[in-house]
Amino acid sequence: MRLQKYDSYKDSGVEWLGEIPSEWEVKKLKYVLNYKKGKNPISFTSEVNEDIYLTMEYLREKTSNIQYIKETKGLIKVTENNYLLLWDGANAGEFIRAKNGYLSSTMAVINIDNLESKIYGWYYLKFIEYELRKLTNGMGIPHVNSQILNNLLFTVPPLQEQQKIALFLDTKTQQLDKAIKQKEQLIKLLKERKQIVINEAVTKGLDKTVTMKDSGVEWIGKIPKHWEVKKLKYILKINNGQDYKHIVADDGYPVIGSGGEFAKASEYLYDGEVLLLGRKGTINKPLYFIGKFWTVDTMFYAVVKNEYITKFMYYSSLSIPFNYYSTSTALPSMTQFNLNNHQVSIPSKQEQQEIIDFIENQISKIDNVIDLQQKQIDKLKEYKTSLIEAIVTGKVRVCDE
Repeated sequence: MRLQKYDSYKDSGVEWLGEIPSEWEVKKLKYVLNYKKGKNPISFTSEVNEDIYLTMEYLREKTSNIQYIKETKGLIKVTENNYLLLWDGANAGEFIRAKNGYLSSTMAVINIDNLESKIYGWYYLKFIEYELRKLTNGMGIPHVNSQILNNLLFTVPPLQEQQKIALFLDTKTQQLDKAIKQKEQLIKLLKERKQIVINEAVTKGLDKTVTMKDSGVEWIGKIPKHWEVKKLKYILKINNGQDYKHIVADDGYPVIGSGGEFAKASEYLYDGEVLLLGRKGTINKPLYFIGKFWTVDTMFYAVVKNEYITKFMYYSSLSIPFNYYSTSTALPSMTQFNLNNHQVSIPSKQEQQEIIDFIENQISKIDNVIDLQQKQIDKLKEYKTSLIEAIVTGKVRVCDE
């Protein structure tokens, strides 16, 4: 198949749509589709069944935690053949393919009943998604305005054109999605490789010929014979973070949480080189920081003693088995007691620096590859979006060879 221009065009009357092929129709969305919003279940069950609650994480395949519904009366059931519209929340206005299960109140099922090719309809919905998302509104929480949705314009080509477009876009987007998925999998493997490099360096050292001994700690295993095993309380001093709301400012010192800097403060809590450890919530993402800062009350900041190197302790902390220590499954928490008594393997200060240099050299190389793959993913996604837009608006035509 190849792409070319249509013979003639006409003004659609809408700036973001522009000119469309002369033989195409333009209809308001309300004449092409209808929708039905979901409802929240009254109760859930721990028993595995076919009545799955469709959360965003489940639809995006980002969780293995599946919720099962106990009573489905009055709920909206959908299948893999359905299309959904995210009605409320940060992603309001996004169209997504369904899975077998029941909708929540933040979603609506879309029925493209008045169009010959529902597949063409799907690709057009993905095209107008950008405009719809810009027009979501609400008091704090974005949501779709039904009047705006109903009055968006929908281009309707002749049936033969719809079928050609659907076939072409199905083929091309599957190829692009496969390439994107392969690159995402490669990034995942590269990130795992980074962790392996760090773990091996901070527990086994760099010399593969050195004599090893049993560390006496299950998750550390064998360590170089000349290394020590020490509890963290002999290596660093753990301090509590504090509430930051009273010192929030437009500019000033960074306020740091588990995800990094997220605000500015008029004062600082500490000035120096520290290891930041989660106390509650996200506890498995230690951070390294140097300078003046304020950290929130859900984090600890640890000051490392002079005979040890803070950066080495940061890399070592990435291997802490946080799941083993976590005191709550609903809101994971770490205690100072557990952190202070956590055991780590420690080489000499000179060897600590050698390990730091090695790790940073290796992860720099890996990060460069990850960055390249991510840029390629972004370009593929951008190309996919622009390809769909060009074809469903008639800017280019799909023709048989």
